[in-house]
Amino acid sequence: MKRRIVALGTVVALGFGLSACGGGGAGSDVIILRVALNQTETHPSYVALSNYSDRLEEQTDGRMRLDIFPNETLGAQAEVLQLLSDNIIDLGIISGSQMENLSGDFLVLNMPGVFDSVEHQMPVVHDPEIVGELYTSLEDSNDITVMGGFTQGSRHIYTKNKVTSLADLDGVKIRVQESELNLAMIRALGGSPTPMAFGEVYTALQSGVLDGAENNEVSYFTQKHFEVAPFFTNSNHLVGLDYMVASTEMLEGLAPEDRQLLEDEWINTYEDHIQLWDEATQEAIEGAQAGGAEWVEIDQEEVRAALEPLADEFLTTPTQRQLYDKIRAAAPGQED
Repeated sequence: MKRRIVALGTVVALGFGLSACGGGGAGSDVIILRVALNQTETHPSYVALSNYSDRLEEQTDGRMRLDIFPNETLGAQAEVLQLLSDNIIDLGIISGSQMENLSGDFLVLNMPGVFDSVEHQMPVVHDPEIVGELYTSLEDSNDITVMGGFTQGSRHIYTKNKVTSLADLDGVKIRVQESELNLAMIRALGGSPTPMAFGEVYTALQSGVLDGAENNEVSYFTQKHFEVAPFFTNSNHLVGLDYMVASTEMLEGLAPEDRQLLEDEWINTYEDHIQLWDEATQEAIEGAQAGGAEWVEIDQEEVRAALEPLADEFLTTPTQRQLYDKIRAAAPGQED
């Protein structure tokens, strides 16, 4: 109950704070689109969104811009999805696991091994021939539309002791996010999955409650996990994804030329984010290695072979399987 009261308080404050801004309606002189983000102001996602706002403002002579709320200011992502559905806010960056809660078809893009790399992921995530129906599938039921996504980069395993093959993961306690798919993923790789809140991981690694964790290079470095788990194994078992989710009512209320501009500049935004993410990843690798971390190579084919059976276990409908097969067919080297 307390969590719900906080959410309602946020809605009231949001309404009073922005009631004079004009919102996203076509009849407004000024269009200020409210964006929810769970990252800090230094994160590549925030920087890319800020650049997005600057371009919109420049091209409309100040008539359209974004108002970005970082650091979960508007609540956790489940609450943000409700705010979007109620057309109280306009846009939000939402993790793939949250979208699974609304439709199991989104699980396909969260499958370990479905994407080989960011270079494989980003064209697929923005290809209407592959994801168009998925992105509009929640418009009638939830009044939200997916515009595309930001990459979370490749995720890897890092440990207190060196791991050079999957055999080395036998009995190793690896932190995972709380989902059946993530638990199954670590079991398939040979480890012992341990669900845990992200903020508890450093202490758990330090005390020995955990033997390792899985994440991208940016989180590994910024959370200083390299200090307590110095062996970073390039497992590349998952390429993570955040979605740009919009209020359908907001989109439909925009003048056609304004909606077109918003969508066109979104293309520049996710491409900008890829570059920002690449830079942040390289800085993270260099920083972690300077702090004593060691990068360890592992057989990618061994990892893929271990994860492949998860598709048969978790993809339970023809729609899911067809989407998965389309994504795999789009992988570099797989095209006809």
